[in-house]
Amino acid sequence: MKLTPKQEAFAQAIVTGVNQSDAYRAAFNVGAKTKPKTVNQAASRLMADSNISARVDELREPVAKKSQMTLETHLNDLLSLREMAAKGKQYSAAITAEVARGKASGIHVERSENTGAIEHIFRWQGE
Repeated sequence: MKLTPKQEAFAQAIVTGVNQSDAYRAAFNVGAKTKPKTVNQAASRLMADSNISARVDELREPVAKKSQMTLETHLNDLLSLREMAAKGKQYSAAITAEVARGKASGIHVERSENTGAIEHIFRWQGE
C-alpha cells in the first residue's frame, strides 16, 4: 500500500477536511489554467483508488477514536451539568441531568405496568 508522495499529500489534505478537488490542487500543484472539471475528475479517480481510500481511513481512525463519546465521559458530563444546575438552584434541571445519568448507566429503567388489562385478556382467552 505504498503511496507516492503526491498521493500521500492528497490523503493528508483530505483528512484536514478540504474537499477532494482542493486536496488534489494542493497535492499536485495544479496550474491556474486547469479546468475545474479536469481537477474534479482526477480527484474523484484518486479517491476511488482503494490504496488511497484505505490510507484516508487509516489517517482518520485516531481522530475518530479521540472524538468518540464513551459512557464514562457522557456520565461525567451529565454529572457536571447536574452540579452546575444544583449550584444555580435549578433543581428541575439537576434532577433531569441525574435521571439522564441513571438512564445512560442502566440504573434508571422506565417501565409501565398495566396488569389489569393483561389479566383480563389472559382470562378471556382461557375461557
